[in-house]
Amino acid sequence: MRLPRWLRWVLAAALGLAAVVAVVVGAAWWWLHPAFERTGAVVYTRSKGRDLSFDVLRPAHPNGAGVIVMVSGRWQSRRGAIPDVVMAPLLRRGYTLFAVTHGSQPEFTVMEMVSEVQRAVRFIRHRARSYGVDPNRLGVAGGSSGGHLGLMLATRGGPGRANAADPVERESSAVQAAAVFYPPTDLLNLGASTENPGNGGPPKSFVKAFGPNSTNLAVWKIIGREMSPIYHISSNLPPVLIIHGGADTLVPLDQSERFVGRARQLGRPIELVVRPGKRHGWPTMILDLRLFADWFDRWLVPPAK
Repeated sequence: MRLPRWLRWVLAAALGLAAVVAVVVGAAWWWLHPAFERTGAVVYTRSKGRDLSFDVLRPAHPNGAGVIVMVSGRWQSRRGAIPDVVMAPLLRRGYTLFAVTHGSQPEFTVMEMVSEVQRAVRFIRHRARSYGVDPNRLGVAGGSSGGHLGLMLATRGGPGRANAADPVERESSAVQAAAVFYPPTDLLNLGASTENPGNGGPPKSFVKAFGPNSTNLAVWKIIGREMSPIYHISSNLPPVLIIHGGADTLVPLDQSERFVGRARQLGRPIELVVRPGKRHGWPTMILDLRLFADWFDRWLVPPAK
Protein backbone atom coordinates (compact mmCIF):
# COMPACT_ATOMS: atom_id res chain seq x y z
CA MET A 1 0.00 0.00 0.00
CA ARG A 2 1.41 3.33 -1.07
CA LEU A 3 1.61 5.92 1.71
CA PRO A 4 0.02 9.31 1.20
CA ARG A 5 2.44 12.02 0.09
CA TRP A 6 1.94 14.07 3.23
CA LEU A 7 2.79 11.05 5.41
CA ARG A 8 5.95 10.39 3.37
CA TRP A 9 6.98 14.00 3.98
CA VAL A 10 6.34 13.63 7.71
CA LEU A 11 8.37 10.43 7.90
CA ALA A 12 11.22 11.93 5.88
CA ALA A 13 11.29 14.99 8.13
CA ALA A 14 11.23 12.81 11.24
CA LEU A 15 14.11 10.68 9.94
CA GLY A 16 16.08 13.80 9.04
CA LEU A 17 15.51 15.29 12.47
CA ALA A 18 16.54 12.03 14.12
CA ALA A 19 19.75 12.01 12.08
CA VAL A 20 20.55 15.58 13.09
CA VAL A 21 19.87 14.80 16.76
CA ALA A 22 22.08 11.72 16.54
CA VAL A 23 24.93 13.76 15.07
CA VAL A 24 24.58 16.49 17.71
CA VAL A 25 24.40 14.01 20.58
CA GLY A 26 27.33 12.06 19.19
CA ALA A 27 29.41 15.20 18.77
CA ALA A 28 28.57 16.33 22.32
CA TRP A 29 29.49 12.92 23.72
CA TRP A 30 32.77 12.97 21.80
CA TRP A 31 33.64 16.48 23.03
CA LEU A 32 32.87 15.58 26.65
CA HIS A 33 34.99 12.41 26.56
CA PRO A 34 38.49 13.36 25.41
CA ALA A 35 41.20 10.72 25.50
CA PHE A 36 43.38 10.85 28.59
CA GLU A 37 45.39 8.64 30.94
CA ARG A 38 44.67 8.60 34.66
CA THR A 39 47.11 7.95 37.45
CA GLY A 40 45.00 7.54 40.56
CA ALA A 41 45.44 8.32 44.23
CA VAL A 42 48.97 9.72 44.35
CA VAL A 43 49.49 10.35 48.07
CA TYR A 44 51.03 13.76 48.73
CA THR A 45 50.77 13.71 52.53
CA ARG A 46 49.22 11.86 55.44
CA SER A 47 47.23 13.66 58.11
CA LYS A 48 45.14 12.44 61.05
CA GLY A 49 45.64 8.87 59.94
CA ARG A 50 44.36 9.57 56.43
CA ASP A 51 46.11 9.56 53.08
CA LEU A 52 45.52 12.76 51.14
CA SER A 53 45.96 12.32 47.42
CA PHE A 54 45.47 13.62 43.91
CA ASP A 55 44.65 12.02 40.57
CA VAL A 56 46.64 12.90 37.47
CA LEU A 57 44.71 13.24 34.21
CA ARG A 58 47.13 13.42 31.27
CA PRO A 59 45.57 14.36 27.92
CA ALA A 60 46.40 12.68 24.63
CA HIS A 61 48.19 15.82 23.43
CA PRO A 62 49.69 17.60 26.48
CA ASN A 63 50.81 21.20 26.12
CA GLY A 64 53.37 21.06 28.95
CA ALA A 65 51.32 23.08 31.44
CA GLY A 66 49.42 21.80 34.46
CA VAL A 67 46.22 22.85 36.20
CA ILE A 68 45.68 21.92 39.84
CA VAL A 69 41.95 21.36 40.37
CA MET A 70 40.66 21.87 43.90
CA VAL A 71 38.18 19.03 44.49
CA SER A 72 36.22 20.90 47.12
CA GLY A 73 32.68 21.92 48.01
CA ARG A 74 31.54 23.21 51.39
CA TRP A 75 35.19 22.67 52.43
CA GLN A 76 34.67 18.94 51.99
CA SER A 77 36.53 16.77 49.53
CA ARG A 78 36.51 13.25 48.10
CA ARG A 79 37.93 11.53 45.05
CA GLY A 80 35.56 11.53 42.10
CA ALA A 81 33.48 14.45 43.36
CA ILE A 82 34.16 16.26 40.07
CA PRO A 83 33.10 14.11 37.09
CA ASP A 84 35.67 13.66 34.33
CA VAL A 85 33.32 15.26 31.78
CA VAL A 86 33.52 18.54 33.70
CA MET A 87 37.25 18.65 33.03
CA ALA A 88 36.87 17.98 29.30
CA PRO A 89 37.40 21.61 28.18
CA LEU A 90 40.79 21.74 29.92
CA LEU A 91 41.86 18.28 28.77
CA ARG A 92 40.98 19.14 25.18
CA ARG A 93 43.31 22.17 25.36
CA GLY A 94 46.14 19.89 26.46
CA TYR A 95 46.33 20.66 30.17
CA THR A 96 47.57 17.93 32.48
CA LEU A 97 45.20 18.04 35.43
CA PHE A 98 45.91 17.30 39.06
CA ALA A 99 42.62 16.70 40.90
CA VAL A 100 43.61 17.40 44.52
CA THR A 101 41.57 16.22 47.50
CA HIS A 102 42.03 17.61 51.00
CA GLY A 103 40.78 16.80 54.48
CA SER A 104 37.09 17.58 55.01
CA GLN A 105 35.45 19.71 57.68
CA PRO A 106 34.47 19.34 60.46
CA GLU A 107 37.26 16.81 61.11
CA PHE A 108 39.77 19.09 59.39
CA THR A 109 39.86 22.86 59.73
CA VAL A 110 40.10 25.26 56.82
CA MET A 111 43.49 26.30 58.18
CA GLU A 112 44.66 22.70 57.82
CA MET A 113 43.19 22.51 54.32
CA VAL A 114 45.19 25.54 53.21
CA SER A 115 48.39 23.90 54.47
CA GLU A 116 47.41 20.66 52.76
CA VAL A 117 46.82 22.17 49.33
CA GLN A 118 50.06 24.13 49.63
CA ARG A 119 51.78 20.81 50.29
CA ALA A 120 50.04 19.36 47.24
CA VAL A 121 51.38 22.15 45.01
CA ARG A 122 54.92 21.63 46.35
CA PHE A 123 54.60 17.88 45.77
CA ILE A 124 53.30 18.33 42.21
CA ARG A 125 56.00 20.87 41.40
CA HIS A 126 58.68 18.52 42.77
CA ARG A 127 57.50 15.74 40.42
CA ALA A 128 56.24 17.90 37.56
CA ARG A 129 58.87 16.80 35.04
CA SER A 130 57.89 13.16 35.53
CA TYR A 131 54.34 14.13 34.50
CA GLY A 132 55.57 16.01 31.44
CA VAL A 133 54.74 19.37 33.01
CA ASP A 134 56.84 22.51 33.34
CA PRO A 135 57.00 23.26 37.11
CA ASN A 136 56.88 26.97 36.31
CA ARG A 137 53.59 26.68 34.40
CA LEU A 138 51.05 25.62 37.02
CA GLY A 139 47.55 27.03 37.29
CA VAL A 140 44.80 26.40 39.83
CA ALA A 141 41.04 26.05 39.36
CA GLY A 142 38.09 25.48 41.67
CA GLY A 143 34.61 26.58 42.65
CA SER A 144 33.08 27.85 45.90
CA SER A 145 35.30 26.50 48.70
CA GLY A 146 37.55 25.17 45.93
CA GLY A 147 37.69 28.72 44.59
CA HIS A 148 38.55 29.98 48.07
CA LEU A 149 41.41 27.49 48.38
CA GLY A 150 42.55 28.35 44.86
CA LEU A 151 42.74 32.04 45.76
CA MET A 152 44.54 31.19 48.99
CA LEU A 153 47.19 29.56 46.82
CA ALA A 154 47.21 32.54 44.48
CA THR A 155 47.64 35.02 47.34
CA ARG A 156 49.64 33.01 49.89
CA GLY A 157 51.61 30.52 47.83
CA GLY A 158 55.33 31.12 48.05
CA PRO A 159 58.87 29.77 48.43
CA GLY A 160 59.62 26.63 50.35
CA ARG A 161 62.20 26.25 53.11
CA ALA A 162 65.64 26.00 51.52
CA ASN A 163 67.02 24.00 54.45
CA ALA A 164 64.08 21.56 54.75
CA ALA A 165 65.05 17.90 55.13
CA ASP A 166 62.13 16.92 52.88
CA PRO A 167 62.94 18.03 49.31
CA VAL A 168 59.23 18.57 48.64
CA GLU A 169 59.14 21.27 51.31
CA ARG A 170 61.93 23.15 49.51
CA GLU A 171 59.63 23.72 46.55
CA SER A 172 57.40 26.76 46.02
CA SER A 173 53.65 26.53 46.57
CA ALA A 174 53.00 29.47 44.22
CA VAL A 175 50.82 29.14 41.12
CA GLN A 176 51.22 31.07 37.89
CA ALA A 177 47.51 31.63 37.14
CA ALA A 178 44.11 31.02 38.72
CA ALA A 179 40.57 30.61 37.38
CA VAL A 180 37.73 30.12 39.87
CA PHE A 181 33.96 30.18 40.31
CA TYR A 182 32.20 32.27 43.02
CA PRO A 183 34.89 32.18 45.73
CA PRO A 184 34.50 33.44 49.31
CA THR A 185 37.21 36.09 49.56
CA ASP A 186 36.42 38.03 52.76
CA LEU A 187 35.23 35.91 55.67
CA LEU A 188 35.13 38.91 58.00
CA ASN A 189 32.62 40.77 55.81
CA LEU A 190 30.01 38.31 54.54
CA GLY A 191 27.56 41.03 53.57
CA ALA A 192 24.22 39.78 52.24
CA SER A 193 25.25 36.12 52.38
CA THR A 194 22.76 33.69 53.87
CA GLU A 195 25.76 32.49 55.91
CA ASN A 196 26.21 35.84 57.66
CA PRO A 197 25.48 35.25 61.38
CA GLY A 198 24.94 38.98 61.93
CA ASN A 199 27.51 39.35 64.72
CA GLY A 200 30.73 39.41 62.70
CA GLY A 201 31.42 35.74 63.40
CA PRO A 202 32.28 32.88 61.03
CA PRO A 203 29.84 31.55 58.41
CA LYS A 204 27.05 30.06 60.49
CA SER A 205 26.98 26.64 58.79
CA PHE A 206 30.76 26.29 59.00
CA VAL A 207 31.69 27.36 62.52
CA LYS A 208 33.37 24.03 63.26
CA ALA A 209 35.39 24.31 60.05
CA PHE A 210 37.42 27.09 61.64
CA GLY A 211 38.26 25.33 64.88
CA PRO A 212 36.89 25.33 68.43
CA ASN A 213 38.02 28.90 69.13
CA SER A 214 36.24 30.47 66.17
CA THR A 215 33.22 31.37 68.32
CA ASN A 216 35.47 33.75 70.27
CA LEU A 217 35.07 36.89 68.16
CA ALA A 218 38.47 38.25 69.11
CA VAL A 219 40.11 35.02 67.96
CA TRP A 220 37.85 34.84 64.91
CA LYS A 221 39.03 38.23 63.68
CA ILE A 222 42.54 36.78 63.48
CA ILE A 223 41.47 33.49 61.92
CA GLY A 224 39.06 35.13 59.50
CA ARG A 225 41.67 37.58 58.29
CA GLU A 226 44.30 34.87 57.87
CA MET A 227 41.89 32.73 55.84
CA SER A 228 40.53 35.52 53.62
CA PRO A 229 42.32 35.90 50.27
CA ILE A 230 41.41 39.59 49.98
CA TYR A 231 43.77 40.53 52.80
CA HIS A 232 46.74 38.86 51.13
CA ILE A 233 46.62 40.42 47.67
CA SER A 234 50.07 41.72 46.79
CA SER A 235 52.10 42.84 43.81
CA ASN A 236 52.96 39.15 43.31
CA LEU A 237 49.36 38.09 42.67
CA PRO A 238 49.26 35.89 39.55
CA PRO A 239 46.65 36.48 36.83
CA VAL A 240 43.18 35.64 38.18
CA LEU A 241 39.86 34.99 36.41
CA ILE A 242 36.66 34.86 38.47
CA ILE A 243 33.23 33.85 37.17
CA HIS A 244 30.35 34.64 39.52
CA GLY A 245 26.57 34.47 39.41
CA GLY A 246 24.85 37.83 39.81
CA ALA A 247 22.06 36.37 41.99
CA ASP A 248 24.29 34.27 44.29
CA THR A 249 23.00 34.54 47.86
CA LEU A 250 25.41 32.04 49.44
CA VAL A 251 28.55 33.81 48.24
CA PRO A 252 27.35 37.23 47.07
CA LEU A 253 28.89 38.83 43.99
CA ASP A 254 30.29 41.53 46.28
CA GLN A 255 32.90 39.00 47.47
CA SER A 256 34.42 38.86 43.99
CA GLU A 257 33.88 42.52 43.15
CA ARG A 258 35.85 43.72 46.15
CA PHE A 259 38.65 41.22 45.53
CA VAL A 260 38.91 42.35 41.91
CA GLY A 261 38.84 46.01 42.91
CA ARG A 262 41.72 45.54 45.34
CA ALA A 263 43.77 43.60 42.78
CA ARG A 264 43.23 46.31 40.18
CA GLN A 265 44.41 48.95 42.63
CA LEU A 266 47.72 47.10 42.66
CA GLY A 267 47.75 46.80 38.89
CA ARG A 268 47.41 43.04 38.81
CA PRO A 269 45.93 41.22 35.78
CA ILE A 270 42.45 40.14 36.82
CA GLU A 271 39.07 39.66 35.16
CA LEU A 272 35.56 39.22 36.56
CA VAL A 273 32.82 37.64 34.43
CA VAL A 274 29.32 38.05 35.87
CA ARG A 275 26.48 35.73 34.90
CA PRO A 276 23.32 37.81 35.49
CA GLY A 277 20.54 36.00 37.32
CA LYS A 278 22.68 32.95 38.11
CA ARG A 279 22.93 31.69 41.65
CA HIS A 280 25.56 29.49 43.33
CA GLY A 281 26.08 27.22 40.33
CA TRP A 282 24.18 26.84 37.05
CA PRO A 283 23.66 24.02 34.50
CA THR A 284 25.82 25.53 31.73
CA MET A 285 28.92 26.04 33.88
CA ILE A 286 30.78 23.45 31.84
CA LEU A 287 30.64 25.88 28.93
CA ASP A 288 32.23 28.54 31.12
CA LEU A 289 35.17 26.20 31.65
CA ARG A 290 36.17 27.11 28.12
CA LEU A 291 36.87 30.58 29.53
CA PHE A 292 39.11 28.92 32.11
CA ALA A 293 40.95 27.23 29.24
CA ASP A 294 41.23 30.54 27.38
CA TRP A 295 42.65 32.17 30.52
CA PHE A 296 45.24 29.46 31.03
CA ASP A 297 46.11 29.57 27.32
CA ARG A 298 46.82 33.26 27.77
CA TRP A 299 49.01 32.96 30.85
CA LEU A 300 50.47 29.45 30.93
CA VAL A 301 51.16 28.63 27.28
CA PRO A 302 54.05 30.44 25.55
CA PRO A 303 53.09 32.00 22.21
CA ALA A 304 53.99 29.92 19.15
CA LYS A 305 57.24 30.97 17.49
